[in-house]
Amino acid sequence: MQDIPQDPDIRARVLLAAMGSPDIRQIDGLGGADTLTSKVAMVGPSSREGVDVDYLFAQVSVDKAIVDTSPSCGNMLSGVGPFAIETGMVPVGGAKTSVVIYDINTQSRIEAIVETPDGAVNYEGDARIDGVPGTAAEIRLNFMDIVGSKTGALLPTGKPMEKIEGVDVTLIDVAVPMMIVRAADVGKTGYESAAELDADGAFFARMEAMRMEAGRRMGLGDVTGKVVPKMAMLGAPREGGNVAARYFVPHKTHAAFAVTGGLCVSSCVLVPGTVADGLAERPQGDDCTVVIEHPTGLIDVAMTSKPHGNAVEIISGGVVRTARKLMQGNIFVPAATLLPASPAA
Repeated sequence: MQDIPQDPDIRARVLLAAMGSPDIRQIDGLGGADTLTSKVAMVGPSSREGVDVDYLFAQVSVDKAIVDTSPSCGNMLSGVGPFAIETGMVPVGGAKTSVVIYDINTQSRIEAIVETPDGAVNYEGDARIDGVPGTAAEIRLNFMDIVGSKTGALLPTGKPMEKIEGVDVTLIDVAVPMMIVRAADVGKTGYESAAELDADGAFFARMEAMRMEAGRRMGLGDVTGKVVPKMAMLGAPREGGNVAARYFVPHKTHAAFAVTGGLCVSSCVLVPGTVADGLAERPQGDDCTVVIEHPTGLIDVAMTSKPHGNAVEIISGGVVRTARKLMQGNIFVPAATLLPASPAA
């Protein structure tokens, strides 16, 4: 994090240049020409009590000169623990090393448990993530302080379900603010592929109009050009899970499922009165696993909750992820990106 300019405007220009945006190919940068591969994790030692490292996530638009630091990214979090250990920010703690991460975006803590046999990070293993090729060592992410990540409340409007443009929605904030709908209520099955959904421009235009209103109701203001709140639609499970879901990021369908989105959708399944009622198969017990069916398989989300009157209090959530070291080195950007913006004429 100390290698990145602190001025937000200069930092944004540097990240855009590093990823090669705005350009749908990102040919002049490191981006992969997809929203899922145009992300940046900035990590540095933390001075917070009980925290090892601070983590700031940036979503870099592919085709626009926009850098959004309002959301977080659980999949990028998978690499933070190994990176912190490899760079000496956190010492190895035995066969497994715990790294406590402060997520600046959501002002919450996450514990990453990383395999470190023989005094170094191990990347080889048998853990398999649906939607990710191959296998790798398991990295357990335990999310704390997840309720009200941006809005300060589980249900920002105080309602488990309400209507936007005549459609039942649940506005919920666990790890990431989200608008969740039933697929059938927006003319879908909930089992479509990502490509099928992405080809339906009218569907995305309708959902975006609803998302704008959801952002206003959730206290997020005008969310034009922002990626929160995110969106998901639900269907009844048919592959042995608890619920089928499609996750939007938000202007494109996630090829699998985001970690933070998994935590939020799982909470929606557990909370009575939401759009998941009568659709999802709610697991029993205060410590349970919610299995979400997504376009490329399943994601298991371990949830801890407790009854709170007629409602449910969400305590924490955890997932198993993987990471692989790809490279290390320096990123070069044009010198002009490091200069303050010229004053308006």
